[in-house]
Amino acid sequence: MKAILIMFDSLNRRFLEPYGSNEGLTPNFQRLSDHAITFDQFYAGSLPCMPARREMHTGRYNFLHRGWGPLEPFDDSAVELLKQRHIYTHLITDHKHYWRDGGATYHNRFSSYELVRGQEGDLWIGQVHRPVIEGILGESEAKKERKRLSRTQDLINRNYMDQHGKPSMVRVMDKALEFLDTNASADQWFLQVECFDPHEPYYVPEAYLQKVGVKGRFDGWPEYYPVTEDRDRMAMIQGYYKALLAMADDYLGRLLDKITALDLWKDTMVILCTDHGFLLGEHDWWGKSFMPVYQDLAQLPFMLWDPRLQVAGTRFSGLSQTIDIAPTLLQYFNQPIPSDMMGVPLTPCIAEGQAPHAEILFGYFGCNVNWSDGRHVYLRSAPEDQSDALYEFTLMPTRINRRFTPSELTRAELRKPFSFTKNVPVLKIPSEDLIAPGHSRFGNRLYDLRSDPHQTTPISDAALEARILNAMRRLMIATDADASSLTYFGVDHPFTEADVREEWRLRKQKLNDDDLGVEFESMAVREGCLGVLEWMETDARDRAKRALPRGSKLTLLDLQQWIIRVVEPNRRDEARYRLFLYAKVD
Repeated sequence: MKAILIMFDSLNRRFLEPYGSNEGLTPNFQRLSDHAITFDQFYAGSLPCMPARREMHTGRYNFLHRGWGPLEPFDDSAVELLKQRHIYTHLITDHKHYWRDGGATYHNRFSSYELVRGQEGDLWIGQVHRPVIEGILGESEAKKERKRLSRTQDLINRNYMDQHGKPSMVRVMDKALEFLDTNASADQWFLQVECFDPHEPYYVPEAYLQKVGVKGRFDGWPEYYPVTEDRDRMAMIQGYYKALLAMADDYLGRLLDKITALDLWKDTMVILCTDHGFLLGEHDWWGKSFMPVYQDLAQLPFMLWDPRLQVAGTRFSGLSQTIDIAPTLLQYFNQPIPSDMMGVPLTPCIAEGQAPHAEILFGYFGCNVNWSDGRHVYLRSAPEDQSDALYEFTLMPTRINRRFTPSELTRAELRKPFSFTKNVPVLKIPSEDLIAPGHSRFGNRLYDLRSDPHQTTPISDAALEARILNAMRRLMIATDADASSLTYFGVDHPFTEADVREEWRLRKQKLNDDDLGVEFESMAVREGCLGVLEWMETDARDRAKRALPRGSKLTLLDLQQWIIRVVEPNRRDEARYRLFLYAKVD
């Protein structure tokens, strides 16, 4: 028995031929779909990158207990379980987060691994003289500095690869082909081939830009921000993504050719997956993280070939998720599935025509919790007045690119074990580092995917929303979410239709902000104003509040003029960035 998992980061379904694209950019994705089972209702669980990978290892949600971080000492890693049972596991990846503070325990679970350097500001090429990157905008000085360092290092890495090497994706796929040539005749192995592309920044050879007809030049860094570009610039940014996707398709084709040439289909499971989607103008957004977790981010491409089924070119509509990958691999290799895993093996579900799940949860830590049964999707944000109820639970206190600070750890408590921590207590630490703060401004929204697959018009159905809230609460309790998490999301009690209507009333009431003494034209204007005020220092904030226009409902134009009056000229771009970012509430 052999298995190959092929992973591309940040795949957007609508650009793939198996999911309806007619642009002809992905014939090899279609080729694999014709040979495999293509899933139509496959969802992310925890977003973004490393939270998704923790789920791939452990088969259970990450986002209800902690943010971005490593595998925990009590985690069951499917990859490590295979290794312990004499199934050889090998990782080939250029995903630089594996060797940062918040991902450092993942690759060591494999029997062996190859890390390909150079992606997205990877601290790779040493160069004392640093190019200057101007015009960096961000939600805080710390985040702006991280962006500046990453983009500077990325430019250095690109210059080196242009002169001395190949793009990272090429090196990953070359190593994958080498592994297959070396080990095709062996048995009992699992290979994970993982490409960071088409994640930004878009570093694309000129031939692929020409292939998709890109006009203009772009540095490859789409901001995680509302769409403000004209159509030509939008088309250019999308064109860079398409060019990188076309490149990914070519190298997927080479891998499929090798699998065919070595006659591996007969005894090798093949999985193609991604960790999350990426918005390229959908809902007037770029990127991920800041906006609600729309289908474009949560509903993922997924394909599976299982030689035991010998089923090719079919579709599977059962509700399934990233947490199902680990138990699927364990079941394929005839290994026991730990009781802590919440996912289920997919192959038996396909064989029996049964949906793996009746309902699921997904989301970012602390930003929102979302529910779906495949027909309806409910996106729930935390109430603003519950922000002090958010905690992380961990024994590995690191974040994406740093350790927890002593000031954070001095407030840590020891919490009794969860059901999945193997009788081990964990640290309960007040959270200070949301991946995307400000999600409460989006409120709660319910969509009927049957009548509104693109999620353009939320529905108002208090009875249905109450039933979903109770189902969400049950699922959170089933995952052993801490009581503080239930409080944070306002689901610490059963819901009635009257409760839902009261939540609607309270949100509408927020348009009249008594604290500021003003009334806003819309919730978007209110949130934009609060976003700018939050960014200001205390003294400037107090002056700015007093300078808000009175006597009429404030509009975005009013706030732009207000910024000119209260913000010094060299900081107005930053203020406008905050205004338009936080005023985007749909």
